[in-house]
Amino acid sequence: MSRPFVSLKLATSLDGKIALGNSVSKWITGEKSRERGRELRASHDAILIGSNTALADNPFLTTRIKRKKDPIRIVFDRRLRLPIESNLAMTAREVPVWVFTKELSSSRSETLKEKGVCFFNAAETLDADLFSMCENGVDRLLIEGGGTIAASFLDAGLVDEIHWFRAPIILGGDGRSCIGDMNLSGLEEAPVFRRKFHEMIEQDSYNILERIA
Repeated sequence: MSRPFVSLKLATSLDGKIALGNSVSKWITGEKSRERGRELRASHDAILIGSNTALADNPFLTTRIKRKKDPIRIVFDRRLRLPIESNLAMTAREVPVWVFTKELSSSRSETLKEKGVCFFNAAETLDADLFSMCENGVDRLLIEGGGTIAASFLDAGLVDEIHWFRAPIILGGDGRSCIGDMNLSGLEEAPVFRRKFHEMIEQDSYNILERIA
């Protein structure tokens, strides 16, 4: 089964946190890192987030780069919680928004369709969802969060590359982790990556890692 090349973008503290325990998270990394992140978006056909990220951050997920095409914005939202007045829904006619859900016939889905949102039936496996994306022209997919989505793709062995931006701060044990629970029973089950690129972007560290096991 064909699937897109899958990259995972992480922007974290030194200890792998994306927010404080109270969910405050705005701009952990610096402006130059965020600019690089927007360039990363522009190099992919689509960006994927989960419903929790869509609700918590209300993102646009655009590149904000002139003369660069914005990627398709995809939300995994099985229970269809995406707000009708969200930034994604309100701009769906300008930049495509795809929602993978089990709620294809709800009143919310009908209203979102009127705003230009495109719907896909959420499959039972991530492989099948990726196949649907590939059939619809997505060759390179960038996962931007949150931790549950990241863990699901890592656990399924579907992350080919990680782009990790780390700021020189520590948020502690009560911070929100960039990777959710994976329920590994042994180290031999853990995905293994090898660093293939490193750069300092002002005070932030930027690493690209490729999967080797």
